[in-house]
Amino acid sequence: MKARSFAAAVALLAVTAAPAPAPAQGFTGGKAETPQPPPPTKDVGFDQKLGDQVPLNLVFKDQEGRTVRLSDYFGKKPVVLNLVYFDCPMLCGMAIEGLLRSLRALTFDVGKEFDVLTVSFDSREGPELAKAKRANVLEQYDRPSAEKGWHFLTGDEASIRALTSAVGFRYVWDESQKQFAHATGIVVLTPQGRISRYFFGIEHSTKDLRLGLMDSTSEKIGSLADKMLLMCFHYDPKSGRYTPAITKVLKGGAALTLLGLVSFIVVMLRRERRGQGGDSKRAA
Repeated sequence: MKARSFAAAVALLAVTAAPAPAPAQGFTGGKAETPQPPPPTKDVGFDQKLGDQVPLNLVFKDQEGRTVRLSDYFGKKPVVLNLVYFDCPMLCGMAIEGLLRSLRALTFDVGKEFDVLTVSFDSREGPELAKAKRANVLEQYDRPSAEKGWHFLTGDEASIRALTSAVGFRYVWDESQKQFAHATGIVVLTPQGRISRYFFGIEHSTKDLRLGLMDSTSEKIGSLADKMLLMCFHYDPKSGRYTPAITKVLKGGAALTLLGLVSFIVVMLRRERRGQGGDSKRAA
């Protein structure tokens, strides 16, 4: 399923987070300075590709400089894909901080119920920068299991383009600002590497993350209460959120009502038969 949504919204977020164009400073050398053009936004956003397969044969470098394939991180648990670039002056840092706050509020642990891949989409960045960024993030997350479950990757342009294209992440270099214009959000992938959920913006609700991770795997994660809650909500691709499934609730209520009515009728019929049996005995 391929659907384009929220591109404008997330693009606007990227634009508003970027520094404002410098105003003209008067005359220099007899010529007025030309105001900087706004960042290019038509190529910025997310194209949702729910159900598509991410190419797991793509090659990257991990934070230690080892050559790895995406397939090394799949097979057992759902994976949260976080696309940023480590030398980003503003928006990516905010996005990572927002993700940290969201994950700290979640009772599921990175490295236990799910893994996280933070991948730089700037091919100029390498493992040394990834390692420094990872150390800072793990210190803030402060859960031991994340050491084996949260990975920071860098790669060449071909691998980066293949991955970002596969998940519909569109970004562009803004020459006037000397930085990337890009959207913010995370992508939840199944243990087999299929695109399951998109969550847009900088910070994500605990409920949405929890339900999204449960929805993305057949493994038993979450409590019985979580599973019952999941029955009452459905994922809305347009908003990238879980909303109450009113039809499910109504159907469930109708089913319970029908069950109660049938039970009542059965009980009343049994009582009536017993009464008739008693009357026959007395008559005899």
